[in-house]
Parts: sequence; C-alpha cells; structure tokens
Amino acid sequence: MMSAVVSAADVRRSRVRLFIVTMLFLVTTVNYADRATLSIAGPALSKELHLDPVAMGYIFSAFGWSYVIAQVPGGWLLDRYGSRLVYAFSIIVWSLFTMMQGWVGIFSAGTAIVVLFALRFLVGIAEAPSFPANARIVAAWFPGNERGTASAFFNSGQYFATVIFAPLMGWIAHAYGWRFVFFAMGALGIVMGLVWIKTIYGPKEHPGINEAEFDYIKEGGALVDLDAPRDDLKQERVPEAGSGWDHIRQLLSNRMMLGVYLGQYCINTLTYFFLTWFPVYLVKERGLSILQAGFVATLPALCGFIGGVLGGIISDAILRSTGSLTMARKIPIVGGMLLSMSIIACNYVDGQALVVGFMALAFFGKGIGALGWAVVSDTSPKEAGGVSGGLFNTFGNLSSITTPIVIGYILAATGSFNGALLFVGANALVAAFAYLVVVGKIERVVLKRSS
Repeated sequence: MMSAVVSAADVRRSRVRLFIVTMLFLVTTVNYADRATLSIAGPALSKELHLDPVAMGYIFSAFGWSYVIAQVPGGWLLDRYGSRLVYAFSIIVWSLFTMMQGWVGIFSAGTAIVVLFALRFLVGIAEAPSFPANARIVAAWFPGNERGTASAFFNSGQYFATVIFAPLMGWIAHAYGWRFVFFAMGALGIVMGLVWIKTIYGPKEHPGINEAEFDYIKEGGALVDLDAPRDDLKQERVPEAGSGWDHIRQLLSNRMMLGVYLGQYCINTLTYFFLTWFPVYLVKERGLSILQAGFVATLPALCGFIGGVLGGIISDAILRSTGSLTMARKIPIVGGMLLSMSIIACNYVDGQALVVGFMALAFFGKGIGALGWAVVSDTSPKEAGGVSGGLFNTFGNLSSITTPIVIGYILAATGSFNGALLFVGANALVAAFAYLVVVGKIERVVLKRSS
C-alpha cells in the first residue's frame, strides 16, 4: 500500500529540474564550442598570420589567463546577484567577443596577433562565472542522490560540443574560411543567452515546479534558497562566517579541497589538450585535412560524452548502494584517470584507426572521471558556493594556461607530439594520486565564524 502511495506521488511530481539540467548541458556545449573555435580555425589562421607553435601556444593560452584571474570575482558576482542574471550576461558577452575574432584578419599580421590575444582574453573573463554557476544551480535544484548524474550530464557538454560542432566548424572553415567559424558560433551564443533569460529561474520562483517536486529536492538536500530573492531569505539565510577573503583562506587551508584543486588542474590538462592542440595534432602529425580532423575528432568526443554521463550514473549508483559519498566520487574519478593514461599509447602506433581508438579510450576514461563539479556541489559551504566554485575553477583552469604553452615549447624543441602526449598522460596519473592520497573523506565544508 505504501509503495502505491509513493508511486502516485512520483507521478504527480513535476520534472522541472530535468529541463534545468538540459539547459545547463546546452549552454555548456556552446561554451566549449566557443572555446574550441580557435583550435578548428587555428591551422588556416596560423598559416595566414605566419604563427609558429610557440606563438600559437601563447594565443591558445590567452583565454586561460583571464579565465583564471576572473574566477573568484565571478564567483562573488554569483553569490551577490544570483546565477540567472549573471550567467545570461556572461553568455551574451562571451558570444560577442567570439564573433569579433572573425575580424582579426583585417589587421596586419603583428596587430592581428595582439587583437586576437586580447579578444581571447576577454572571452575568458566573460566565461568565468559559467561553471561556478552550473555548480550553484545543480546544488539548488538537485537532491544529493541525483547531483552526481546532473553534474556529469552538464559537464559532458564539453565533449558533445566537439561531437556536434567540430564537424560543423571544420566544414565552415573549409567552405567559407576560418573567419566564419567565429561569426557562426558567436551568433549562436547570443541566441542561447536570450533563451536562457526567458526560461531559467530558481526553485522558489520557477512557474513550472509543483509542491511535490519542491519538497522532494529540498528534503533530499537541495539548497533551494541559494538564489531566492534576498527579501525571502531574511529569516532563512545562513549567517555569514566571515568575509569573502576569510572564506577563501579557510578553503585554501582545507586538505580535502587542496586535493580536489590539484586533481582538477590535472584533469583539465586533458581537456585543454583536446580543446587546443588535438586538431593540430591530427593535421600536422597525422596528415589529415582540417575537414577530416573535424570529423575524426568526433569519435573521441563521443566517447568522452558517453563516459561523462556514465561516470555520473555510476557515482550516484555507488552512493545509493553504499551511502558513502567518498567512495561514490573517488572510484569513478581514480578509475577514469588511470584509463585516460592510454593516450600515451598513441606514441607507439602508426595506423590512424589505432590512434583514434586510443584517443577515444583516453577521453572515455576522462569523461568517467570528470566529476569535479559534483564534488564542488557536495563540498561547497552553503554561504560561499560561488566563491568555492570560483576557487575550484581557478586552480582547475591554470592548466588552460600551462597546457597550450608547455605543448607549444615541446613541439618547438622536438618537432613531435610524443612528449606532449607523455605530459598529458602524466597529469592523469597525478590526478588519480590526488584523489587517492590527498583528498581524504569527501564532505561539505563548514566555515568557522571569524572571531
């Protein structure tokens, strides 16, 4: 009889949170497609502007410098003004700067390099709030036992971006020229920003949520008050535990969080190899055309997408069966990172099919292990979710600076990608070590009130 009552309640419960995470997935897909525009346009652009590998490495890194610098300020903006409005502004502004990159060819070569670096730098600033906002929205909309799947699903947008947009951008570059890659993706992002502002609300304000779903997510641990209007929170808001700088100090002195930061830095090294040098690797090292590279890149990306969704499902299944958040998050992350080391095998095979196969296996493992944002949703202090996500993304995206530059110097010194793939594989090993040895028990950080 009780099961029949529960079943009836399930039927009545709305499913607005599924729409919310689908929107996060779509925005993340566009986000990563915009980051990857330069890698697709890169071979033709570098030829036209006469760029060597080191120069390309620094231009690839321009996004990372500002993205990292703006993480904590972006997190503060989210905590101060809420995810909905800050994210909408972020999407539209980064899309405008993406579109503007299509015009760098009107300048002389030296000026074009400076302008391109500056525009990529501005894209990084504009995108900075995106992933901390994703984590805040998941924390607000999803109970603890669904958070891993939700986080893995939106995070898998980074792979789906390549599945959908790498062939499309490759075709646009081949048929119309590299400039139109930036024009098309910028326009798409502006449309996505307008759709976002019309459809996204917090749990307390969303017109589509019913009481059954609201109670379900709240009782399951969702932070439903996270983005509620401030007037509604006067009685419910968690007391401030010190200033923003004190929050940062406490997070940086927490061993668990330091291990998570180190792990995310190394995991993102794989991401930024894929977003920057991978298409160049296919063209320069494996002899493909840019059109072929766009299509070939879809298989590793599709495997990364499948692994990303599967990693979240596995994690939440472990959580339900064991009740251990630590096991639920660590098992997929460590296993996935060890599997990602298969990227090194590409150095020892010649056939294109084998190369693509090992790349696909590596990115499948990376997808399974990409649960860092679920960990952020699990561990962030209630009163500093945006700052916590920003700090996590600051450390994680230092690799967006170091990866393209280090690989650029390796290529300039050796003329080969072999050392680059060893570098990427070594980072996967360090990520596994960080979660196995440094992180310890995974639990929500409770900030101490300053005296």
